[in-house]
Amino acid sequence: MRLGLQLGYWGAAPPADAPALIAAAEEAGFAAVYTAEAWGSDAFTPLAWWGAATSRVRLGTAVVQISARTPAACAMHALTLDHLSGGRFALGLGVSGPQVVEGWYGEPFAKPLARTREYVRIVRDVLARQAPVTNDGPHYPLPYDGPGALGLGKPLRPITHPLRADLPILLGSEGPKNVALTGEIADGWISVFYSPRLGGMYEEWLGEGLARPGARRTRDEFEVVANCQIVLTDDRRPALDAQKPALAHYIGGMGAPGMNFHADLFARAGFADAVAEITTLFQSGRRAEAVAAVPDEMVDEVSIVGDADHVRAEIARREAAGVSMLLTGCRSVADVRALGTVLNASAAPV
Repeated sequence: MRLGLQLGYWGAAPPADAPALIAAAEEAGFAAVYTAEAWGSDAFTPLAWWGAATSRVRLGTAVVQISARTPAACAMHALTLDHLSGGRFALGLGVSGPQVVEGWYGEPFAKPLARTREYVRIVRDVLARQAPVTNDGPHYPLPYDGPGALGLGKPLRPITHPLRADLPILLGSEGPKNVALTGEIADGWISVFYSPRLGGMYEEWLGEGLARPGARRTRDEFEVVANCQIVLTDDRRPALDAQKPALAHYIGGMGAPGMNFHADLFARAGFADAVAEITTLFQSGRRAEAVAAVPDEMVDEVSIVGDADHVRAEIARREAAGVSMLLTGCRSVADVRALGTVLNASAAPV
C-alpha cells in the first residue's frame, strides 16, 4: 500500500501551508501528491507551482474535469507537466456531474461514457505523436467542421515531443458502467469514496472492463487509488464529527435531485435510509441537521479514524479489498510525519 497526499481544491483562499505539507510528505515517504478542481481553483496550476520543489513523488490530478478543457488542451497540460517533473505526472480525469458541467462549463452532460472514451482516445493520440490528430467522433471532432466552422481546420500533432507516450491516465468514476469503462481504457481508477465492504462489487465492475478486447491493462498492472481521510488519534469523537460536514455536503448538495453519484455510492454501501434523510435535510436548508444525520458507521466506512493499531488494521482491510494507494489530506506537518511513521509509507519510485 502506498500513501498519497491529497491537497484537493481550494476553498475561499489558497491554503497557506501546502508547500510545507508537500515537503514533509516527500520526506516521510509518501508516494504521491494530488490536486483536484471543482468550480474555483484548477488542478494543474497548483500542482506545477508546488511540485517544482519536489524531486521524487508522483504529481497527479484527482481529478480534472473533462468539460473544463478540450482533450487536446488537456493533453498539452499533461505533456508539459510530465516534462517539467521528469516523468512523474499522472493524469486523473473525471466527468463531474450535470450541475457543474451544464451550469458552470456550459457544456452538455449527456452521454458521459461516450464522451470519456472519445476524450481519452484523443489525449492518447496526442501523447503518442505518431500522426496528426484527427477524430471523427460526435463529441470532439478534429478538425472541427460544425456550425461556424470556416473549413480551414488542419490536423496537427504536438510541436513538443511528449516525454512519455504511456503517461498514466486514471479515471475518477463511481457507477458500474463508468467503473467498467475505467477498467477497459485507463491505467487506474480513482475512487472518490471507497467502501471496503463493496470491494468485491468494485472488482466485478473493474473486471468486466479489464476483460474486454483491447483493454489496456491486466488486473495486476491496474492501479486503484482511493481517497480516504486518515486521522491518527486516540480521541475518535471529535475526529469523526469533523468528517461529517463534508459527507453531508457531498450526499446532499453535490448532485442534482435524482442524479447524485455520491449519494448512490453510499446507498449501495448500505446507508440508503441515512442518504435519504441527509438529502432531504440538506436540500431543505437544514444543513446542521443534515450533518447530525451522518452516522458514525458511514464515516468509518470511507475514512480511517483511530489509534495506530486501528489505522494499520484499516489500511490492511483496504489493501485486501484491492486498493493500491490511499489519498489522504493532512492538516499539519506533524500529521504528515506521524502517518509516514505509522504506515511506513513506501519510498519506492512510482
